[in-house]
Order: sequence, then C-alpha cells, then structure tokens
Amino acid sequence: EAYVHKCVMEELKRIIDDSEIMREDDGMWPHPDRVGRQELEIVMGDEHVSFTTSKIGSLVDVNQSKDPEGLRCFYYLVQDLKCL
Repeated sequence: EAYVHKCVMEELKRIIDDSEIMREDDGMWPHPDRVGRQELEIVMGDEHVSFTTSKIGSLVDVNQSKDPEGLRCFYYLVQDLKCL
C-alpha cells in the first residue's frame, strides 16, 4: 500500500486505460512456475481484475505463449509502470 499525489494517480489511470488491459483474460497465459510469478491487481471504479502469470524474460516468451496478444499487453503495461 502506498500514498501518491493525485497527478500520479491520474497518470496511472491513463496508462492503464491506454493499455486496454482491463479487457484481457489471463486464462491462457503461462502459469507460475519454479522461475517465478508476476501478479497484477487493478481496481478502477467498479471494475476489478487480477492477473497472474509466470515470470516473463523477454518478448520471445510472450510470442511463444498461447495468448501472445494479451500477454504482450500485460508485458508492455508492466514495463510502463516500472518507468514511473
């Protein structure tokens, strides 16, 4: 849990909206394994989504998955959030 300024929250919301991650489903993404796991939970207004997948090493992992488009959306969103 963290407290951030209103402008940071607005930027987070913009990035999440632009990513269209709220439309994705992690059902076909790689399951967490011995390498690790990534989790992301988003609550925006009355929408609540939660994603879990294995560690993604590179876009090669994304492209070899059963849902490359959805996982690519997740991958790039995580990269964008790391930049904040």
